[in-house]
Amino acid sequence: MEEKKFDFKSIIGFVLISGVLMWMMYSNTPTAEELKEKEKLEQAKKEQKQEVETIADKAIETISSGTDSLSQAKAKETLGSFAYSATLPSAKNDFTEIKNDVLSLKIANKGGYIVEATVLGFDQFEQDSKKPIKLIQENNANFDLAISTADNRVLHTKDLFFEPKLSKEGENQVVTMRLKAGPNQFLEYRYVLKPGEYMLDFAIRSQGLENVINPSKAIDLEWQLKSYRNEKSISYENRYTELVFEYENGKDDYLNAAKDSEDEAIDVSYVAFKQHLFTSILLTDTPFKTAKFKSDNLVEDTEKDTIFTKNFVAQLPLEVKNGAVNYNMNWYYGPSKYDILNKYDKNLDEIMPLGWGIFGWINRYIFIPVFGFISGFLPFGIAIIVFTILVRIAMSPVTYKSYVSQAKMKVLRPEIAELNEKFKDNAMKKQQETMKLYSKAGVNPMAGCLPALMQMPVFYALFQFFPSMFDLRQQGFLWADDLSSYDAILTWKQHIPVITFITGNHISLFALLAAIAIFFYMKMTTGDQQMSAPTQEGMPDMGKIMKVMLYISPLMMLFFFNSYASGLSLYYFVSNLITIGIMLVIKNYIVKEDKILAKIQENKSKPKKESKFQRKMREMMEQAEAQKNANKK
Repeated sequence: MEEKKFDFKSIIGFVLISGVLMWMMYSNTPTAEELKEKEKLEQAKKEQKQEVETIADKAIETISSGTDSLSQAKAKETLGSFAYSATLPSAKNDFTEIKNDVLSLKIANKGGYIVEATVLGFDQFEQDSKKPIKLIQENNANFDLAISTADNRVLHTKDLFFEPKLSKEGENQVVTMRLKAGPNQFLEYRYVLKPGEYMLDFAIRSQGLENVINPSKAIDLEWQLKSYRNEKSISYENRYTELVFEYENGKDDYLNAAKDSEDEAIDVSYVAFKQHLFTSILLTDTPFKTAKFKSDNLVEDTEKDTIFTKNFVAQLPLEVKNGAVNYNMNWYYGPSKYDILNKYDKNLDEIMPLGWGIFGWINRYIFIPVFGFISGFLPFGIAIIVFTILVRIAMSPVTYKSYVSQAKMKVLRPEIAELNEKFKDNAMKKQQETMKLYSKAGVNPMAGCLPALMQMPVFYALFQFFPSMFDLRQQGFLWADDLSSYDAILTWKQHIPVITFITGNHISLFALLAAIAIFFYMKMTTGDQQMSAPTQEGMPDMGKIMKVMLYISPLMMLFFFNSYASGLSLYYFVSNLITIGIMLVIKNYIVKEDKILAKIQENKSKPKKESKFQRKMREMMEQAEAQKNANKK
């Protein structure tokens, strides 16, 4: 028999596949020109901020320092009716604080908006770090209304002083911040914090400003947040930090988390600045008719960019009706946790990246309830193992069918090889005879592919499930101190090109174990796959490709999952071990090749009724064969 030569086509195919995967990893990396352009824009903004003082600040300074009527008049020329607010005792850099069991807020007189939001009960980076989760602090956020006045001014509320008032309604804490144009003329922000809630009521309304606000122009609301890093791995956290919004009565969308991105929408009902495991959300009862969104990626170099992840901006015009503005809204500052977000019945669970279609359905209605039940009475690491066992048991019938199909193809391999040799000069005839053999033996060559396809929704759903599980945050298991982040057993300080970009400066043990497990699984199954899948003329030799993939796949697994949640790597490690065990049991105790051969021989002896599809395929092949013979003559 002629020895098969080294198949360069197979290697080229594999190189192309690897190239596509590497391109996907690097495609979102900004070019040097884009980085330079971004640096220029940032520098221009800084210079502009340094050189220009706001008109409002100058006017307020004039009022506070001037004592004569002339200085008061000049200030009024700048601020118009809202100069009144700058004359009040509250026109100073002071704050009002409110707090419940889970959330602490600080609201500034200047601007009237939240300048500090602390999610209580959680630590930044690692457990017991004594660094609280502050979603807003040190001027990383702005909330501003650009008001067009009747006397052709444009004033920004973030530069003006509000008058605060703290009160209680039952157990609820209420803060009203009023930007006054007179004793009974004002623009009001109203905050209501309830016990034990991350969600607070928020309202914007005006009173007596019909002759102050220009009714023909909308009030431009701009919400901006520069999101702080809160987790151990900034690259992993940044991958799931994104701007999400709901529009047109229930549709949801998001901006690309991998690069700078912009978008527009209509009838927007909420905007979420999601920071992987925590989120800030602005909701409205009256949808914003139009909205513009922007997200800038602030992590270009994980060695240098270690404080912030993204800069989010949402521009949301408010309608002025009959000279007044009136919007009932909500703020949410808290965990990106499915059961908390889902209980508000405002479609906030869509903020969670659980996958679309069937993938999201599997996560919402199967994986989240099942894992929630298991983790309710078991430690999280053990819960992941038990959860993995249940998933593999549920998928074992699919594994069984896949193995049986491979075994049948393996048994038929000698007969297929004979047909290949007999009709080696007639590809059409060889295909016809091969299909006849499959039909007589009762074997479907595609049966091995279908079980694999059936597992894909589960695989993808799990890939989305673990990064979304807030409960894994800072939960330890064995050597891993945080199942929502990587579990490094080896670290280094030196920057290694490509390697550092892909894996970071560490090796995760669970990712390494998962890669070893997948190597042995593939080694165990590759031989059977090579034996069961005959090489077709003109097609790549899958045997050679599988031999190469035997070593490449575990490496790709290690590189890809090295910076992912260790809980996900733990799942794949245990899952591969269980799959190996199931395959060994099926191979040694359930599926016997001699029984399969006997069954195939029995099928051959039985008359087979040809299906319409099989008859049509046979007729097409016969016609093609006849046409080919006619052309030869």
